[in-house]
Amino acid sequence: MTQGIRAIAHTPTNTPSNQLMLQLSNLNVYYGESHILRNVDLTVSAGQMVCLIGRNGVGKTTLLKTIMGLIKPRTGTINFVGEPITNKSPDGRAKLGIGYVPQGREIIPRLTVKENLLLGLEARRDGSKGNQEIPEEIFALFPVLKTMLSRMGGDLSGGQQQQLAIARALMGKPQLLILDEPTEGIQPSIILEIEAAVRRIIEATGISVLLVEQHLHFVRQADWYYAMQKGGIVASGATSELSQDVIQRFLAV
Repeated sequence: MTQGIRAIAHTPTNTPSNQLMLQLSNLNVYYGESHILRNVDLTVSAGQMVCLIGRNGVGKTTLLKTIMGLIKPRTGTINFVGEPITNKSPDGRAKLGIGYVPQGREIIPRLTVKENLLLGLEARRDGSKGNQEIPEEIFALFPVLKTMLSRMGGDLSGGQQQQLAIARALMGKPQLLILDEPTEGIQPSIILEIEAAVRRIIEATGISVLLVEQHLHFVRQADWYYAMQKGGIVASGATSELSQDVIQRFLAV
């Protein structure tokens, strides 16, 4: 399975495991005159899973949207694999190798599962759309999708839609996968399946993952965490050293 899953992503041979995949420096974002993100510094290394935690309304989703180019920062820089992308379009960032699964998933309800998956080909950096078939590696990660290819996306459960959204992002062969609250509104058994799939993706392909998450068990799967409060990063560290104080202050548990 490992060898097969590796085909989903492409990590360049000149990207060592300790290289910074994503680097945010002094990022400030405003909505009108409201200061939403304040001097945010954050890094994600190649092959690393980083979790962004914090209470509702502190700016986590805004930060992910800024990384994707959906919101423009007033000051600061965003570098991806050493290259500045602060002024690139969302489409341009996707084609550079950033996959994004937004909060709410945004699968297209009137398209079939297969059609939703094939939309992910649009993000491929080389512009190729392959042979319009779904790689078996996708089904190795999310077996339920193979049995539902002809079903409408809107007919799937929340957990199935989340698996579809992640699989669609993987179809673009990203180097960095960004997930916004992937377990929100999903039953516990499916949460564990999604956790396991994300860890397998990282271990087998070297994809980096940045996610916003409130589910403590999932947070602990990450290598590193950043905690946000009032639009700024106020704590960070290895998740293996995540203290009860940090959990009580920044996770909705």
